[in-house]
Amino acid sequence: MTAEPRGWREWALLAVVLVPLALILTRPPIPQDLAFHAFADDRAWLCIPSFQNVASNLPFLLIGVAGLWLCAGRIAGGATRSWVVFFLGVALAFFGSVWYHWNPNNETLVWDRLPIVIAFMALFSALVGEHLGAGVERAVLAPALAVGIASLAWWAYADDLRVYVWCQAAPLLAIVFVLIAYPGKHTHRAYLAYALAAYLLAKVAEFQDREIYALTSHAMSGHALKHLLAALGIFFIYLMLRRRKQIAAEVPAAAT
Repeated sequence: MTAEPRGWREWALLAVVLVPLALILTRPPIPQDLAFHAFADDRAWLCIPSFQNVASNLPFLLIGVAGLWLCAGRIAGGATRSWVVFFLGVALAFFGSVWYHWNPNNETLVWDRLPIVIAFMALFSALVGEHLGAGVERAVLAPALAVGIASLAWWAYADDLRVYVWCQAAPLLAIVFVLIAYPGKHTHRAYLAYALAAYLLAKVAEFQDREIYALTSHAMSGHALKHLLAALGIFFIYLMLRRRKQIAAEVPAAAT
């Protein structure tokens, strides 16, 4: 009996990641809309400007530190390097976002987005590494981080967000693809789908900043809710890593 051909999933994953990049690069540059900095809720409290947008970042720090602690003591195998960088980026997102919301402008936004893009590219590397092999992760992690950081440098230089947008979209597309195309090597992989759903809800909340602020009678803005939903998505990933166990590979029956 001939072995099943292998490699189509790898080529398909490459297409899922690179085709959107090629498509977005055919579009005109995407400048940063300066209206982005005008949030619905800019109320100060305890001498902290835009208090809710600042305080709602705290879960990033807590989950990031918890994830780093988990990586240090609990993860055996898997894409450990990438998960460490992922949770480091999550923890640093607290400081970057606080700095930005303290004084929202394009210059501070760079420091808000830097740990975010680090986390996204590390997540991509982790997914690739855990489904294609540890050697692939070692080859992908550094270039992925370099591309993510370069996307921010290009935006800061040319006011063009196209590559940065792709750096956020590519890991999400990869999540969908690996859930569909690859058999799971660990239990609790459904948490990736929960994380993706939470992130998509976070993006909806971000775009409905003022509407949510009005709907809640100024109790919470959409942007603060976005932070909490995004943190929830990361918490699902943390739970996946904490609870999962490796699925034993099936051993072929001995020939008789």
